[in-house]
Amino acid sequence: MSAPTIDPATRPLDDITRPDQYPRGARVWVFSAGSWRPGVVLSASAKAASVRYRPTDGRGTAVDTVLPHKLVPRDEDDPYVDKPITGQIDIDGIPRRA
Repeated sequence: MSAPTIDPATRPLDDITRPDQYPRGARVWVFSAGSWRPGVVLSASAKAASVRYRPTDGRGTAVDTVLPHKLVPRDEDDPYVDKPITGQIDIDGIPRRA
């Protein structure tokens, strides 16, 4: 899986997609803690997206709100975050555990 190499702080505005243009479940790269990590959009507004992503190379995932310059579309599969979202979703976009 090849992560982007662009610095989110220097991205041109015409290269940035509004978060609400990503549908729920869209595969994205998320810039977090200095590196691009694979993620999936849980919900989005015009200003930010709620995403589930892998903050490390391990199996665990995290949920965070991400600004548009820190999101890039992703085509590659990731075995830990690309599983379908199942169950009910709370109002804040976080999947509920049974």
